[in-house]
Amino acid sequence: MPEMIVILVIALIVIGPQKLPELAKSLGKGLAEFKRATEDFRQGVENEAKASDEKERLAKEAALKESEIKAAEEHKEEVKDAAGSMKS
Repeated sequence: MPEMIVILVIALIVIGPQKLPELAKSLGKGLAEFKRATEDFRQGVENEAKASDEKERLAKEAALKESEIKAAEEHKEEVKDAAGSMKS
């Protein structure tokens, strides 16, 4: 805490009492903008991660359906072959 007082006193001496409130206001606005930009960036990263996860999930579902269709077609061919063997 004493460090803050020293910094404020030095800022008051260097900047002056008229400019100090302006500087504090500008600093506050800058920090608020930085916080907003950081939040936007974080939200963008989260959205990209969710989209990537969803894309991966859909790809897995498509691959599973494709393998099920292939297995069903193979089974159909086996049944067809077995039926042909029984007729002979």
